[in-house]
Amino acid sequence: MSYYGFRPYVSVARRRANAAREMTRLRKKGKRIEPVEIEGRTIARTFWGKAWCDHLESFHDYANRLDRGKRYVRNGSVCHLDIRPRRIEAIVSGSEMYEVTVRVKRLAEPAWADIVRQCSGRIGSMLELLQGKLSDEVMTIVADRQKGLMPQPGQISFRCSCPDWAIMCKHVAAVLYGIGSRLDVRPELLFLLRDVDAEELIAADVTVPAQPLDAPDAIAEDRLGDIFDIELDADAPPAKSPPRPDTRPKAARKRRRKAPVKAAGAEAGATRSGRKAGGTRGTAAAKRGSRASDYTTGSSIRRLRKRLGLSAPQLAATLSVSPGTIYRWESARGRLRLHQRTAEALARLAGGQGA
Repeated sequence: MSYYGFRPYVSVARRRANAAREMTRLRKKGKRIEPVEIEGRTIARTFWGKAWCDHLESFHDYANRLDRGKRYVRNGSVCHLDIRPRRIEAIVSGSEMYEVTVRVKRLAEPAWADIVRQCSGRIGSMLELLQGKLSDEVMTIVADRQKGLMPQPGQISFRCSCPDWAIMCKHVAAVLYGIGSRLDVRPELLFLLRDVDAEELIAADVTVPAQPLDAPDAIAEDRLGDIFDIELDADAPPAKSPPRPDTRPKAARKRRRKAPVKAAGAEAGATRSGRKAGGTRGTAAAKRGSRASDYTTGSSIRRLRKRLGLSAPQLAATLSVSPGTIYRWESARGRLRLHQRTAEALARLAGGQGA
């Protein structure tokens, strides 16, 4: 310790060497070490990591210590960071190795219920949630400064083994930034930290309307179609069996093939006469139906949406369906049987872009 009571300066290279030796020793004792490793100067690059860091920097109480925390986390001083429900344990390399503990209160039930309610029908899958591929409205809800998933200053407490008398020392600040970096690669840890179940946000997407008290236990098929904006395949015709091979002599098969030619010609003539009588309406309807059938799979709807440059909520508004419906369509496999009004709207949208 120096004459004025301050600890002597320790270079970054020396701190890293000391940290490497200490982490090796702890690993040999069986401790699982999870360092925070940052490439370049950017601490967070994804939605969840940026949301955490932006939230942290929005509170002026922390401003005087955050800059030094940034420098520490960038140079690899956060040697270990373990996120658990309502608790973070970390080891930070300084002039010595310091142990940091951060406690975060559990997200209150009313606040979590409100987030689930507001996000209902707006999130298509867990992958979409964790990748941050959400609508602007959902992002605003979960990252709201007062009512979102991020903790308030009064909900956070911390302790560091260093001799710094400040409420937030530079080691704690480095750990808080390290959390943002960790959320870049493991965003599910934010839900673990706040002690809530992310699956509830997805489960809320498939909640069906409540039935009246006198309704039967089972929901009728026509109601299911209205709920999910699809038509069910209950009345689909059975698959045709493959034709049997013709074992008759070659001459008999030739005579058999000649007969339907006249019938086919007569049928074609009848079709032409019907087209003349009915004008072009039949042709237009056929084209519209054909165009709609081209966009009745999840992957084709996704390609159309991207070609039009629309987000899922924008396409949902255009088709008068919920964003959750778009997400379900795009994640579904196989052919979708849409309601006629939805198929026609989709066909018009595709035709307007030259699809």
